[in-house]
Amino acid sequence: MSPPETHEPSRVAEFEQSLDELEQLVARMEKGEMSLDESLSAFERGVGLYRQCRTALDQAELRVRQIIDPNDLDGAPRFDPDTP
Repeated sequence: MSPPETHEPSRVAEFEQSLDELEQLVARMEKGEMSLDESLSAFERGVGLYRQCRTALDQAELRVRQIIDPNDLDGAPRFDPDTP
């Protein structure tokens, strides 16, 4: 088994930082004290953060699938975690 990649912890840290920033941004927006311009800028930043988090989660899901079945090259789901 190969050693873990050295940039992997930074990916996790980046995800956690993006998620934390997104949560703080949402909390500020929910207060309703921002101007329209500030709200639009915050929304735009939030969409970017959401996309970063979604990409990181998609990559993690693919990695889990590859760990479960290394022969699965197409990444198609072989199980449904939502099925009881």
